[in-house]
Amino acid sequence: MSKQSGRGRVVGLPEWDRCAVMGVVNVTPDSFSDGGRWFDTTAAVKHGLQLVAEGADLVDVGGESTRPGASRVDEDEELRRVVPVVRGLASEGVVVSVDTMRAHVAAQALAAGAALVNDVSGGLADPGMIPAVADAGAPFVVMHWRGFLEGGNVRGVYADVVAEVVDELHARVEAVLAGGISPDRVVVDPGLGFSKEADHDLSLLAHLDRLHALGHPLLVAASRKRFLGRVLAGPEGAPPPARERDAATAAVSALAAEAGAWAVRVHEVRATADAVRVARAVEGAREEAIAPGADAPRPARPAPGDPAAPDAHRGGHGPSGAEGAR
Repeated sequence: MSKQSGRGRVVGLPEWDRCAVMGVVNVTPDSFSDGGRWFDTTAAVKHGLQLVAEGADLVDVGGESTRPGASRVDEDEELRRVVPVVRGLASEGVVVSVDTMRAHVAAQALAAGAALVNDVSGGLADPGMIPAVADAGAPFVVMHWRGFLEGGNVRGVYADVVAEVVDELHARVEAVLAGGISPDRVVVDPGLGFSKEADHDLSLLAHLDRLHALGHPLLVAASRKRFLGRVLAGPEGAPPPARERDAATAAVSALAAEAGAWAVRVHEVRATADAVRVARAVEGAREEAIAPGADAPRPARPAPGDPAAPDAHRGGHGPSGAEGAR
């Protein structure tokens, strides 16, 4: 099975021929990455359209920061931030995801034209979320989550981070399915940076195959996160600011695409859009090389004088024979 066929399809969304690129529009004043830049509705819609022009396949709109230590906004404020942006982008034909932990915000965003609900709590923060998504028949992202990050990194202790994340995600997916969301509309996300340290995030990226074993398309959201800052800083340096981690983000995007991720979620789209397309081209070349009926690769021609050369062991026939006779 090719990685492309193994990525899976999410019913209710377009089917892309490679790892999809999800661009991020934070309609917040306090996002860790770009808080305040797109807080105005008009600016946010314009930015979302620019992300699509740069290669985003869908745009994720969120009105509440989930960075460590962030305080929650009230529901009315989240609605005020999110719904007009969703409506504006959807009216332009953009495939929109809504990033929210609230059922009512999800329902209103879906009514305004959103096609996907991306809940970092996987439905745990609001008991009404799963019924709301199920009633709407919408696709749903189930992220690995251990609680709100107010006050710091919550319960980021693991004996085996890969096994525990897979087990906890499996349990959450089962709950989502039991709540009425169709299996072919479920996406899983390992929750990089949520209750995890840098080594945890790197271990999860190194074992995306274990997450694929859950049987659902995989979203990888590594963009500009702390673990990339730690990697780039080295053992003693200071981590670079979030906006200086885009090249590292594109590298993770290429690795995730190669590992069969369904989509990657990023703030800066252009480099990642290029990265996933290159990954797909290499994947296609590999598939072509091993396809049934494909020409077998020709062995390299030995250099003159190589013992494997055709004339190397023929004596008395000019220079080749003389070399071969020694």
